[in-house]
Amino acid sequence: MSSFKTIVVGTDGSGTATEAVRQATELAAATGARLELVSAYEPVSGVRLRQEAAQAPDDVQWMVNPREDVDATLQQTADDIRAQGVDVTIWARQGDPADAILDVAEEQAADLIVVGNRGMTGAKRFLLGSVPNKISHHAPCSVLIIRTT
Repeated sequence: MSSFKTIVVGTDGSGTATEAVRQATELAAATGARLELVSAYEPVSGVRLRQEAAQAPDDVQWMVNPREDVDATLQQTADDIRAQGVDVTIWARQGDPADAILDVAEEQAADLIVVGNRGMTGAKRFLLGSVPNKISHHAPCSVLIIRTT
């Protein structure tokens, strides 16, 4: 266990992700590892952004962007992790959640990826293959799949 120096964990604010983050944080605290916290966001069309901005009060129009929810989730989760004495860096990446996690794991030379056993829900998961399934097949390091269901 002491060989873990960098642990990557993904979050989307879901219950499954929250449990994966909780266990990754415990593991990082126990081993002195650094956490790389990743969340993916989908690009939002310019038309939709303009519509949302037009509906927002003038003083908050600049805040309407496709990353705001992801950034808020990451920041809140990172604050919770830091409160437990673990060093954490946050990453917001556009696109597929599994690709985002895999990219950060490669870039940061991660020793471990922690992911919940439930990825995307609904039909999309069956078309694309679940996030944990994709990560387990393409990871540049060990993968810990947390059973959350």
